[in-house]
Amino acid sequence: MVQFTHIVDFMIVMPLGPQLLKEMQLSTREFSVVVAAYTVAAGLASFAAANTLDRYSRKAALLTLYAGFGISTFVCALAPNFWCLVAARALAGAFGGVAAAIVFTVIGDVFIYERRGFATGIIMSAFSLASIFGVPMGITLAKSYSWHMPFYALAAMSVPVWVLAAIALPPGRGHIAEATARRPSLRSLAFNPRHIRAFALTVVLVMGTFSVVPYLATYLTLNVGLNSDQLSLMYAIGGGSTLLIMALVGRLSDWFGKLPVYRVTALATVAALVLVTRLPAGLSLPLTLLATTFLMITTSSRAVPATALITAASVPSERGGFLSLNSAVQHMASGLGVTVSGFLVTQPVKDGPLVGYDTAGVMAGSITLLSIVVAGWVRTVPTVLPADELLSADTPDAEVEMSAS
Repeated sequence: MVQFTHIVDFMIVMPLGPQLLKEMQLSTREFSVVVAAYTVAAGLASFAAANTLDRYSRKAALLTLYAGFGISTFVCALAPNFWCLVAARALAGAFGGVAAAIVFTVIGDVFIYERRGFATGIIMSAFSLASIFGVPMGITLAKSYSWHMPFYALAAMSVPVWVLAAIALPPGRGHIAEATARRPSLRSLAFNPRHIRAFALTVVLVMGTFSVVPYLATYLTLNVGLNSDQLSLMYAIGGGSTLLIMALVGRLSDWFGKLPVYRVTALATVAALVLVTRLPAGLSLPLTLLATTFLMITTSSRAVPATALITAASVPSERGGFLSLNSAVQHMASGLGVTVSGFLVTQPVKDGPLVGYDTAGVMAGSITLLSIVVAGWVRTVPTVLPADELLSADTPDAEVEMSAS
């Protein structure tokens, strides 16, 4: 649920693009600033938090950050103009980005490497749920009332989610003693060779997506001819398809290896990126939905083994700081991707079609091809389950011994 609300909050801006361009009189470049503000702020906040996160329990850190995220989302709903919206999106990104890093830190703490692919797939199904329920509902609220309403709804939803997290999450203190004793510096976290390889994979993984995805809804509306109801259908079908496949891809990653599965899904992503950015005007709805669903399935599928690889690149006592830094790299890379594509994708005529989206697709495909090589550089470390209450009371002893060894 934490991931669901965080992802909806980030994703909902993109299908609101046509409405924001019209109601706020934004240019495509200003819209790219609205999208990038979230990711850039998330990156800077994650970088700032990297050296301190491992000194606190996972639960306390997540609850604090998620409370800030909920308040920031409410502020987004109140934004009266472009610059206020940019500032509010930056605030939401600062809290939400670090909270997302904590979620995957918990996964890294609790699940051994041999099972982490499946666990990662389950957590990342939040993207699918966001596409099925969150984004279509947000589009409906924006159409019926105003673009402010989806943010009001998300802020209201974050309250029961915070309460649920406070009740359900284990404290997660097993890492604190070693982290306090070692006190790894920000420099050592950033320049650890294993970490650098993981950061490189994160950069090419994210840029390969965010050179295209932020403009997808606007492109489908202005160039292909979809309306808001059809956009909702696109997210629902695409999200439903990825929901069915995410856990399976996680299982396949555990069975056949994270790297081979990543390379196969990345190759499929290249084809999807080039295809979707070249859809002709007036293309039938079924064919359009087939192409966009293919894109959602491939981009989501490759993220599962990639995230499992990246999470395993750090020891438990440094994992929170490392993943916070990785979140910083991730959000800065996504901000860079959408900013670069903001120069490639233009709207020469007001309310007219976008130009240059196919060029952005070629760039994204090339970066994704590069990621196939970069993924082979990542080195993982042995995993040890924490010895505190994160361990389930019914965990078989043999599993604990296997994990510890």
